[in-house]
Amino acid sequence: MHEPLIKNLKRYVPVSDEEAATIQSLFTHRKFRKRQFISQEGDIVRYDSFVVWGLTRIYEVDRKGKEHVIQFGPEDWWIGDLYSFLTETPSGYAIDCLEDTEILQISRPDLEQLYVRVPSMERCFRIMIQNAYIAATQRVSANLTRSAAQRYEDFLSRYPHIGKRVPDRQIASYLGITPQSLSRDPRALTYGNGFNYLT
Repeated sequence: MHEPLIKNLKRYVPVSDEEAATIQSLFTHRKFRKRQFISQEGDIVRYDSFVVWGLTRIYEVDRKGKEHVIQFGPEDWWIGDLYSFLTETPSGYAIDCLEDTEILQISRPDLEQLYVRVPSMERCFRIMIQNAYIAATQRVSANLTRSAAQRYEDFLSRYPHIGKRVPDRQIASYLGITPQSLSRDPRALTYGNGFNYLT
C-alpha cells in the first residue's frame, strides 16, 4: 500500500529501506467512497494526503452556490489545503472523492516528527511545496493571459489520464468557462455564438 508513496518521494530525494519503514509508520491508510468528503469547507485540515488510487478534487462554492474546482487529485498526487494544514485555520475549500479512493495521510505533528527522524524529508517536502507554488502561479497567469482553448490544452497536458473520468461541467469549472463552452473534441471549444475555436 505504501509503495506508491515511497516511489513518489524518491523522485525528490533518496530513501533507504530503513527510512521507508519510518515513513510508512507515520502515514495512515484511509478509504473513501465516491462523493465522500475528505474535508469540508470550514474544517481545519489536519492531514496532508497522498492519493494511492482513485480521484479527488478541491473546490470552493461562491455566494451564488456555484462550484469552482481548484485542483484535481488523481493517483500519485498530493491533495489538501496547504494553508489550512500549516496555519491550523479553517479551510475555504472542500475536498471530496469523484471515485472510490484510497489515500495515505500524515498529520502535522507526525510530519514534524518525520523531518526529525528522516531529515531528507524536509528537503523533499520543501521541493514539493515549491513545485506547488510554481504550478499555482502559472495557473493564475494562464487564466489571465491564455484563451479558453489554450487552457483546455493545458488541462489535457496536466491531467492526461483523467479527462474521461471527470464530467464536462467540472472540467469547465476548473478552466473558468461555462459547461456550454466546452467541447469533448480536444481540438475545439464551442462558444455561445455558434463558432468553434480550433486549436
